[in-house]
Amino acid sequence: MSDPDLRYPIGPFTPEDSLSTERRAALIEEIAVQPLRIREAVAGLDALRWGTPYRPGGWTIRQVVHHLADAHLNAFARFKLALTEDNPTIKPYAESRWAETPDAIAAPGELSLNLLDALHRRWAMLMRTMAPADFQRTVYHPERQANLTLDFLLALYAWHGRHHTAHITELRRREDW
Repeated sequence: MSDPDLRYPIGPFTPEDSLSTERRAALIEEIAVQPLRIREAVAGLDALRWGTPYRPGGWTIRQVVHHLADAHLNAFARFKLALTEDNPTIKPYAESRWAETPDAIAAPGELSLNLLDALHRRWAMLMRTMAPADFQRTVYHPERQANLTLDFLLALYAWHGRHHTAHITELRRREDW
């Protein structure tokens, strides 16, 4: 048996560009409960464990939590841009470099957990009020050189939350924490 790929504990993202009403609702619910899932994943961790990388050469649990807040802030902004502009070009960012800033390395995880609570409530509220046609609105991603629909981004960021939560839960399982 081969070792699991610790970078992708739930597997890589599989694009979903056009979602059924039922699938979209399920993904919105995933976004809505993501802060609870990440809180459950880190519950009871001491300071030493918050500083543990989820894999050799990977981010610490603290950096993963701060990364989720950073990435999902960008995602929320991308939704708002797509809803208020015609196919806006989004600004990519160097997520690995963001994870190395002093706040991502040292700030208490609770700061980003609180941010995720509020952010995901707003984001889920927004998405629940959107018409089906709104999810076909697009942003242009210059690194991908592609137009991405909000359906695509919804599926991507629901996966993203599961992906990083699994980094933590799989580390805890492996270490028997």
